[in-house]
Amino acid sequence: MTAPAEDRVPLGMIHGRFQPFHLGHREYLHLALDRSEELIVGITNPDPWQIAEEAASSHRHREDANPFTFFERLRMVRAVLLDDGIPLERVYIIPFPVNLPERWDSYVPDGAVHFVRVFSEWEQTKVDRLREHGYRAEILTPGIEKEIEATEVRRRLAAGGDWRALVPPGTARVIEVIEAQRAAAGAR
Repeated sequence: MTAPAEDRVPLGMIHGRFQPFHLGHREYLHLALDRSEELIVGITNPDPWQIAEEAASSHRHREDANPFTFFERLRMVRAVLLDDGIPLERVYIIPFPVNLPERWDSYVPDGAVHFVRVFSEWEQTKVDRLREHGYRAEILTPGIEKEIEATEVRRRLAAGGDWRALVPPGTARVIEVIEAQRAAAGAR
């Protein structure tokens, strides 16, 4: 369901670590796309050497919480977009250094509306930080409970559990390729 034209913005933006890109992230993407003519998908923590600990989120900075590279996550998002028939010319996938607000102007065009789903103190911190730096931030689906945690997807991946039920098919295909490449590299 697409929002009425008067409720749509020319350029929206979502952001997340997408470690990995799961079904909840897919819903978030579609909600923002419904509100935007074009959408920027900002992949946070793009550079492992610039990941900072955040008081509002105790795990975001840990190595085990960031197993996929920026490019691997970009591939996941792109695979989901293609599977869902979303024209790639409507979506830009970029790195977004969420913990470096002094650099945001280099990544985010003027007038972009940041759509955020608030499930915890961390997401509210992002909204507050965006607004403090002069960006327009709108909360999507306020009050909704988070149904899928990337932490659970990663736990199931590590344990050999049923992680595929928590991710879109495009993400599953990309992860399977990544795992095969990592296994082949480890066998050398």
